Amino acid sequence: MNIIIIEDEFRAAKSLQNLISDLKPDSKILGVYDSIETSIEGLKDIKPDLIFMDIHLSDGLSFEIFKSVEITCPVVFCTAFDQYMLDAFKSKGVDYVLKPFSKEDIAEALRKVDELKKFFQKNDLPDLEFIIQKMNQPAGKSNFLVFKNQKYTTIPTEDIAYFYIHNEITHLVTFTKEQFPLTQPLGQVAEQVSDKQFFRVNRQYLVNFKAIKEMEHYFQRKILVKLTIETPEKLLINKEKTHSFFTWLEDR
Repeated sequence: MNIIIIEDEFRAAKSLQNLISDLKPDSKILGVYDSIETSIEGLKDIKPDLIFMDIHLSDGLSFEIFKSVEITCPVVFCTAFDQYMLDAFKSKGVDYVLKPFSKEDIAEALRKVDELKKFFQKNDLPDLEFIIQKMNQPAGKSNFLVFKNQKYTTIPTEDIAYFYIHNEITHLVTFTKEQFPLTQPLGQVAEQVSDKQFFRVNRQYLVNFKAIKEMEHYFQRKILVKLTIETPEKLLINKEKTHSFFTWLEDR
């Protein structure tokens, strides 16, 4: 098993190396990094099977690493703070070890990783790294609760063509042209839906990829976006946002 350690305390990093070598002599420590910056650089070239990661590093919280590089292997978080447990398990964490850790703590973490791998192999399932990667991909909100004509109902997010602001109120519009007001501001809605599926073309509109019909050049280097259903105004993307829009289209 190839392992890397991300830890900015020298004694803790050395202790981890010794414990891992003692408990799992067939493993190999590929690298030890003490900051977000060095970890990002190292992970660009190294693909470990397991990472032991501290949370408080010299240049910030280690969760920032996940924003810059793709990590598909399990992560064991080792930290002196217990308030980050939820964030840790959202970031491919399979165990959360509090400092000061003991040999038994690290042995239990390694045992947990081994048992998870054996379980997936025994049951002929995709490997653990693949499952963890899929579990940590943000799926976005699946439904929106709406109120209209004195009745509540839910609208599946996949049925929504776009969201837009009218008279300072956010509305959702379905592919069947039904329209419902929401209580949330558009910025909050944008955070709730999958950024793989929706793109905020401007301050007024958040559109579903499936609703986009075509694009064309417009005045002042803007892009005119046309949807499969009509919108109250023209959907224009300014030149500063054009690059990110086309990147989003290609990455879908």
